[in-house]
Amino acid sequence: MENNMLLMDEIQGDTLTPISIYQRLSGKKKFLLESSLKHEDSGRYSIIGCDPTFELIGKGMETVILEGDKREVRQERALDLVKELLPKNNLTLPFQLPVNAGAFGYVGYDNIKHYENIGPEVKDDIGIPDVHLMFFEDLVIFDHLEQKVYLVASPLKETTTAKDLKFRLQIRKLEITAPFKEDSPKVKLSPFETCISKEQFIEKVNKAKQYILEGDIFQVVPSQRMTADMEGSPFSYYRKLRIKNQSPYMYFIDFDDYAVLGSSPESLIKAINGKVITNPIAGTRPRGATNEEDTNLENDLLKDEKELAEHKMLVDLARNDVGKVSTFGSISVDKYIKVEKYKHVMHLVSEVSGNLRNNYTSVDALISCLPAGTVSGAPKIRAMQIINELEGTKRGIYSGAVGYFSKNGNMDFALAIRTMVIKDKKAYIQAGAGIVHDSVPEKEYEETIHKLKLFLEGQHDFINR
Repeated sequence: MENNMLLMDEIQGDTLTPISIYQRLSGKKKFLLESSLKHEDSGRYSIIGCDPTFELIGKGMETVILEGDKREVRQERALDLVKELLPKNNLTLPFQLPVNAGAFGYVGYDNIKHYENIGPEVKDDIGIPDVHLMFFEDLVIFDHLEQKVYLVASPLKETTTAKDLKFRLQIRKLEITAPFKEDSPKVKLSPFETCISKEQFIEKVNKAKQYILEGDIFQVVPSQRMTADMEGSPFSYYRKLRIKNQSPYMYFIDFDDYAVLGSSPESLIKAINGKVITNPIAGTRPRGATNEEDTNLENDLLKDEKELAEHKMLVDLARNDVGKVSTFGSISVDKYIKVEKYKHVMHLVSEVSGNLRNNYTSVDALISCLPAGTVSGAPKIRAMQIINELEGTKRGIYSGAVGYFSKNGNMDFALAIRTMVIKDKKAYIQAGAGIVHDSVPEKEYEETIHKLKLFLEGQHDFINR
């Protein structure tokens, strides 16, 4: 195997979409990563993968490597194995392609337990891995700017040959260009139900405020989960979601025995040509019913001392996280306290960047920033210990990261918020609220509901169908 080998083919894409390509690819384990942004420097590409070469599944200190029928168990942290299993090259990709091959999936919130002591083990009521990454040697990349489809392949294993990769690209091309009749399977969804009552959530907020009053922390982000029964195609649900709530990060990942879908507004961390970038989001208002109300809510958000103080604290935390893996003096705040608007909510957003040190990888950068301060609190370790106590269950994917590590050293992970897990005909959604000393418990409860509005409003399209 030549590590720098890159095979490519090209298809005209004016009659195709990322959705139709995903549907055309056969195989049970596949993914679609896309974006509502369609600029040259952001959201230009959608990425589709099918039939991984192997998988990495981490739960606790046990990590399983799956390759076909072969199952290897290692007593190592999953992200340590990513460094071993993902050969790195510095190949410059044509057409500014984001990735040539790599690991796609998620790193859950609870993975932090392998790096920090955040308290005793808690109940695992969903039962999914802490880390689940699928490694793909061939990918389909849709270029929205040029309306072209690129088929790319690059080896991850020593035994992979150019002949193997050429054959895979031929199969992909046949699947994508063959006559296709679109199918839209039905999906049914029961009304979402909260796992705790409003009164119980308010009690947790008051307990969090007591910790703040006692000086343990400055901020903490408790969350609540909702569940519903789901039958039918999760991908059909995703197709509705992506239309109703377009976001910078939209994703659907089918792991065969469960699925993950989401529409996240927030980048957790990126690494592009050695530059590490994170975008802290903190400060929320619902969207207004009219332009005037929307402007008033925006102005109110920008003048809210509580929201501004919380945001500034989390920008400092992001600078600290990025600084752990960046060269001295390279940390920069490139965007500071700007309002970004989405369909149901608006947020305060900043951007922090740094240059990755030579002895660190993109995996190290993800570890340094996960979980984000915006979904944990500050100081981060103590805040997570309090979350462990207040919530009493594993968060799973929620407030972790969804995205990819590329073989060329780049990465792009969204913060796993506005995200749904579907497993065993159950759908799970979750949202939190940042608690500080002057938080009003009832308002914080309402904030979690606003953040889940895209799911709660969207459920009406699927109930009793």
